[in-house]
Amino acid sequence: MLKPNTGLSSLSSLLTDEQSVRWSHQRMLAIASQLAMLVISVVLVINVIITLGERRLQQEWATQRYSELQSVGTMIADKVTFQQFRTQTFARGELLRQYLDSGDEGLKEKLLLQWTGLQKNMPELMGIALFNANGEFLFASTDVFGRQTLPPSLLGGSRNMGGNEIYSSPMEFLSVNGDLEPYMYQLAWLENPDQSVRGYLVTYNSMLRTLDMVKPALSATQQPMMMFDTQGLMYAGPSDAPLPRLPEGLSGSLRQSYPALWRQMAMSNFGQFHGDDATFVYLKVDLTTQYETRREYFLVSYIRNDDIASRFSQWQTILVIGAIILTLLAAAVVILTHLYRLEQRARHNSIQLAADLFTGEEGQLLVNDKGRVLSANPKAGSLLNLAANQLTDRSLQRCLQLDDDSFDKIIATAKTKGEWRGEVSLDERPGAVIRVVLRYTRANTERQRYFLVGLNDISELAQSRQEESLHRLLADSAVATALTRADGTLLKCNNAFEQLLEYNEPLGANLADLLENDLGNQWPRITQMVAMQGSWQGQILCTNNASTCLQATLKGHLDDEGDIEYLVCTLEQASSRNRGRENSQLIPNRSTILANLEDLARYYDALGEQSRNHSCLMLMDISPAGMLSHMSDIGQLEKRQEEVETLLLKELPSNSQISHWQLGKLVVILPGTDSNAAHKYAVDALDSLNSLGLGEGISIGIAAHQSGQNLEAFISHAEIALKRAKQTGDQKICQAFTR
Repeated sequence: MLKPNTGLSSLSSLLTDEQSVRWSHQRMLAIASQLAMLVISVVLVINVIITLGERRLQQEWATQRYSELQSVGTMIADKVTFQQFRTQTFARGELLRQYLDSGDEGLKEKLLLQWTGLQKNMPELMGIALFNANGEFLFASTDVFGRQTLPPSLLGGSRNMGGNEIYSSPMEFLSVNGDLEPYMYQLAWLENPDQSVRGYLVTYNSMLRTLDMVKPALSATQQPMMMFDTQGLMYAGPSDAPLPRLPEGLSGSLRQSYPALWRQMAMSNFGQFHGDDATFVYLKVDLTTQYETRREYFLVSYIRNDDIASRFSQWQTILVIGAIILTLLAAAVVILTHLYRLEQRARHNSIQLAADLFTGEEGQLLVNDKGRVLSANPKAGSLLNLAANQLTDRSLQRCLQLDDDSFDKIIATAKTKGEWRGEVSLDERPGAVIRVVLRYTRANTERQRYFLVGLNDISELAQSRQEESLHRLLADSAVATALTRADGTLLKCNNAFEQLLEYNEPLGANLADLLENDLGNQWPRITQMVAMQGSWQGQILCTNNASTCLQATLKGHLDDEGDIEYLVCTLEQASSRNRGRENSQLIPNRSTILANLEDLARYYDALGEQSRNHSCLMLMDISPAGMLSHMSDIGQLEKRQEEVETLLLKELPSNSQISHWQLGKLVVILPGTDSNAAHKYAVDALDSLNSLGLGEGISIGIAAHQSGQNLEAFISHAEIALKRAKQTGDQKICQAFTR
């Protein structure tokens, strides 16, 4: 690749004072506006990045906190389950059983001492109480729970639980030393061997102390954690500096203080909420597994937006400093770009002094010794498919689309011999050929040397050479060959073709007109077969002597849309061979379809007595069911009929004839054919149609000739067979009057 050395230093001394760089007011306003837009854009982008960064930090915190809340919820549920197990263990204690059996006061004192010791080792255990079988309070480990009563639904026969089951109550508040403390109690049924109730053991557990025990699961213990029930009542929360819209204390309602947050919590079991002051993360947990009721509570944590901003402040400082540096660099680039454009304009003004050298019809380029275009005239731009001003400062190698080796050889030849001549082709102009004359010259003894490049369009000359080559290739063939358009218009033909057909007229005649007796009336069908199969073969210009027939081959060349663009026709002497089904590509003896029954009647009357008496008539209905349900389907049926006729003509036996009877119905007369051969031909024809997707809805009726009948009776018998073929369902071929 060429080095990007444009030789500006050598040209700078050519500039006069009038052509030097001048800063106009318009240019200065443009720079000021671009710098202002740059600053505004950078400020907006930085604000967006900072906002997205803070939101990303919020998302990461929320994801981490949600995982921690899951751990806390699992630990609380495990704690409650353990408390149920502990209550069940207390209920099965031997000392409690002895007391229930004897009612001894000494055992009661021992039991109270045992319960008091347990409370000291279990911080969340607030107390234990014992109730009799009627639900009346007996005694407790502390005096705080002496006034508590049991719900009637847990007493007597109305209860749904018992045995080894433990009932966990909803969370309630208890006043302890003037402060509210949330708690929940667990009840165990003390039963006799006959399952009658002896009493009730109740343990009271502090939820606030339970939360304090599991709170170390959070990554930062100073982060707040709150608990709400499904009605929005707060049972645990931060004690110092809560958010303004949160409940001020325990038993406060989140539904009333922060309706927007509560509305989102009530609609889902977990999620995030981005408020004006903080970002909240909440999770609903179920503390019990009782089948008759659910104990669901919300665990909520939050982080203040100010804390997020303070955590992101370091990155914010880095972004601002980076933005300032990038802004300064971009401003320098803008100024240098304008300066470069001014220098380019001044340089162009200098080179424009030599513009008179490039007047005329020949394309001219002035190129420095580094291979860079210094100036070009409009003719050179049109030849290179570029505007003249776009060629300036381009590489000559790129303009001529040459590889490195070719370009190096050209430059070396021009420097050695002083000139190089050659031809190049451009990708942007398919078929275009440009003659290039490269001269190595010197402006004066004190300046560097230049290349003067002359360009001439010789596309027509090259095309003429190609046409001449094609003519020579076509003329060298011994086979009569002609090139035509899709409609048969002759474009080119060789001497063998002219001698064979004795054609001496100018090109432009129609091949179908030259062979009118054989191909003229079949040209649309032949072109359709070429479009379908790619080629067509047939014997033409036949006389009674079969040795004089010519074998015609038409090969189609399609365009991008699949339509025939050109046809190549070759004519050769045909070999003597049968023209039956073994050569299905040849046109049959009777290549026409009679348009009406009058023509068919004349053909029928012209048959010999022997051929007529031993003939069969085949009536074919080619219209599927529902094809003529609308008038617009007629064109579709006609096209289908033409396709079926084309296939039948290819495989029609010798001396047979096809005729139109009605729209969608064809008559085929098979002379010298018995019913078995006619049925075999019908089966083969139907198989061929099915292979091309044209066999749908086709029914065939076959009738044999009866002595003394005319064509009308012949067709009526075949029509009877056709009706039977339609009525039988799967059987599409039926015969009548054949035996």
